[in-house]
Amino acid sequence: MTNVLEVAAAVMQRSDGEFLLAERPVGKPYAGWWEFPGGKIEAGESPYHALVRELHEELGIDVDVAHPWLTRVYTYPHAKVRLHFFRVVSWHGEPHGKENQRLSWQYPGAVNVTPLLPANGPVLRSLNLPPVCAITHAAELGVEPFMERLQAALQQGVKLIQVREKAMDAATLRAFSAEVVRQAHAYGARVVINSDTALAREVGADGVQLNSAQLMALAARPEVELVGASCHDRQELERVVELELDFALLSPVLPTQSHPGAPALGWEGFARLVRDLPMPVYALGGVSRADMDEAWQHGAHGIAMLRGAWQA
Repeated sequence: MTNVLEVAAAVMQRSDGEFLLAERPVGKPYAGWWEFPGGKIEAGESPYHALVRELHEELGIDVDVAHPWLTRVYTYPHAKVRLHFFRVVSWHGEPHGKENQRLSWQYPGAVNVTPLLPANGPVLRSLNLPPVCAITHAAELGVEPFMERLQAALQQGVKLIQVREKAMDAATLRAFSAEVVRQAHAYGARVVINSDTALAREVGADGVQLNSAQLMALAARPEVELVGASCHDRQELERVVELELDFALLSPVLPTQSHPGAPALGWEGFARLVRDLPMPVYALGGVSRADMDEAWQHGAHGIAMLRGAWQA
């Protein structure tokens, strides 16, 4: 059986979204290739404590706040590695290469250093996903008032929208979806259509959001750019992994207005279900922007909101 090398890796991010890459130093495998900083987890050491130690040894910084994020396994010719990624959002000191390695701050979607270690490709794609997924709510607000709220949300920086309007007839939904896509794309935001891959293609959306029944019935990933899935348990989350989808929504985290008596996962339950998954998971159900730090602390990529996304 192949031994797995356990590694802690840091996505060090500034407030403007820039993140740090480091060049592997001479004398190490893949010298000259770029990667997220970090290093081997020693025996008896937790991934978090390994991260703190490695960043101090390699970059001369002290970590203040680091949130668990993704865990990805990759097989190189020389080793099979399990990478425990953390998003490091606060630290003391100015990062510098203590092993004479070069450092470079980069923006998601605009990385200009090469070559990158191949294990990092999916991680960079995940970094392109914003912290908020906004789910449309025109049925309650009305289409015209919703469009006003949409414009305001886009102006305030919303970058990912799920069109989910189960009460609309097909013609109204088609027109509504096309207009959401038109407005979103004008602001560089992306749109996924709930449950309907054909409609997503028809209106020029960026992808589709599968419901849990579709997720479990599918044999292969739909052929669109961006695919998410709505999940409620670990089995469904693991199906997302098998199909190599881009992200998941996990619910309900907290009690919701629409299902006030339904059992909720709670933050500890959410953290238990998303632990060691390789893709971003959004927390959905009863959450608001005020819960973002709590979500990050428990392994979420961010939060997904229905009513809270469109509050005036």
